[in-house]
Amino acid sequence: MNYSYWEYKEWFSNNDFIVVGSGIVGLNCAIQLKNRFPKSKVIVLEKGLLPQGASTKNAGFACFGSTSELLSDLKNHSEEEVFQLVKKRWQGLQLLRNLLGDAHIDYQHNYGYELFFDPASFEKCYNKTEDLNTLLFPLFKENVFSISRNKFNFKNITPSYLMNKFEAQIDTGKMVSQLLKTAQEKGVKVLNNITVQGFSEDTNHVKLNTNIGEVSATKVFFATNGFSRELFKENITPARAQVLITSQIKDLHIKGTFHLEEGYYYFRNIDNRILLGGGRNLDFKTEETTQFGETTQIQSKLEELLKTTILPNTTFEISHRWSGIMGVGNQKKPIVKQLSENCYCGIRLGGMGVALGSLVGKELADLLN
Repeated sequence: MNYSYWEYKEWFSNNDFIVVGSGIVGLNCAIQLKNRFPKSKVIVLEKGLLPQGASTKNAGFACFGSTSELLSDLKNHSEEEVFQLVKKRWQGLQLLRNLLGDAHIDYQHNYGYELFFDPASFEKCYNKTEDLNTLLFPLFKENVFSISRNKFNFKNITPSYLMNKFEAQIDTGKMVSQLLKTAQEKGVKVLNNITVQGFSEDTNHVKLNTNIGEVSATKVFFATNGFSRELFKENITPARAQVLITSQIKDLHIKGTFHLEEGYYYFRNIDNRILLGGGRNLDFKTEETTQFGETTQIQSKLEELLKTTILPNTTFEISHRWSGIMGVGNQKKPIVKQLSENCYCGIRLGGMGVALGSLVGKELADLLN
């Protein structure tokens, strides 16, 4: 590395802990490490100008699963496993709120709603709401799901939808900005535009090979989620999520977070705009990528949903499109484990980063005895 003595001493050597990834998990991990070891030297390496996965690119849903999502999970997981999944998501949301404060993340409790195109699908989910409420009652002490009329006048859907009374929404940008501020106030140093290309270790420390040269630490924590397969082998697959947002719409009365088709489509009101994302179920294989970008197939479907269901009688323009990279697998439970003597990982958040990120970050730091 072509750096001065001061730079090398301050940032690139004698590090106690390096966290790879400055998203929700990585920053929470760094904050927890500083809480546990106040005198430690903690560095976070981030390959982008901003967090590169989905932490600043998601829809800002403070959610833990719609009815159809949870029923789908019950096909591949036991009732106890699904309960524990929801519990972790709920605990993670409370950790996030307690750490940053609701005002700093623009937390709004406007409820969540699941819409259905097909009456049979609605009936199937509606008939299971009592079972889901019973399953989740020990956690929430109230019924989570209930029926709601189509009060927002969406078109081409069933007359009623299912409401989640505990779902809320946040401002994703404010959340990560406040996480960065909190981490830096505790003395965590965040270095951007540094890509970790590989690593090696001996008994006492880990050497990270990066685009700027070698960086070392005593312990390394990987919070790389959808990009993890580029560094080590675990049961995780990248999953791109495409999103668009409209220009401002006058008198936009839609309020809340909305799900369609097992959560594969989702939308909300933000700053009098509709933010709409999803559609990777149209082409799973193409969306198993770490490359950012949009496809005509999915973007066309998102626009069609706006025109036919969400804003059928409203003139609107698309002001912005983007994508984020999630980490998914054949199991929904996050992977939080020790990889080797001095390396750990907290990955596979399954599209639930806002809910799970704080808890996974804490659990990742707590792997260190």
